[in-house]
Amino acid sequence: ELFEQSDVRATFFTLGWIAERYPEMIRRIADTGHEIASHGYSHVRVYQQDKDTFRNDITRTRKILEDVSGQVVTGYRAASFSINSEKHWAHEEIELAGYKYSSSIYPIHHDLYGIPGGARFTYRPGSGDLVEIPVSTIKLRNHRIPCGGGGYFRLLPYAIYKTMINRLNRSEGQSCIFYFHPWEIDSEQPRINGLDFKTRFRHYTNVDKMHKKLSYVLNDFKWSTMRDVFKQAIPSSNATFDSVPDISAQ
Repeated sequence: ELFEQSDVRATFFTLGWIAERYPEMIRRIADTGHEIASHGYSHVRVYQQDKDTFRNDITRTRKILEDVSGQVVTGYRAASFSINSEKHWAHEEIELAGYKYSSSIYPIHHDLYGIPGGARFTYRPGSGDLVEIPVSTIKLRNHRIPCGGGGYFRLLPYAIYKTMINRLNRSEGQSCIFYFHPWEIDSEQPRINGLDFKTRFRHYTNVDKMHKKLSYVLNDFKWSTMRDVFKQAIPSSNATFDSVPDISAQ
């Protein structure tokens, strides 16, 4: 409904586990014009899996999502942006499983994920055609500042976020890769007892303000699906890669 009010089409990175249990919801999302993409089967981080387990997970999930949605699933995002420098084989496995693009890298320093020196913009991570589309950051002096949504969007004042996205669009000529989770707009979600302060802060802070802030950002900028925005870079029968660099920090 939030997207419909702003006439926005988005990419839903979806768990296979969810698609199996709520197929009608996934079909409704697809029928409304949104893109269905893979988020793995059950949100296990890539660095917690070996190669065979990961391969089976992403292959199984792609089939489930295609069967349920009726779409060809070309996109993948790792749980918690968990492709790190040690899992150098992950992108190859993603391509072998039939995906055309990944958006699994957050090129920042974080205690749970991130490749601080990773490329900031679209690149090919290997010798194949798979494209990696990192979540957005801006550069402030020698620091990378996240501007791709999620908890950072909840915590920072909207005016600051709007300025960062404008800078990314206008000064660097880049589209903003912006995300949020369904639970981040659910102000009535159960409060779990016994959580440590950091977890409570990350999960619950400003959830009650998220719906309003999302309405602002959806109307202040033009948005579309990953597939549409990056159609010139994502591999297809007529795609060219002249403007898509091999891996390099930007």
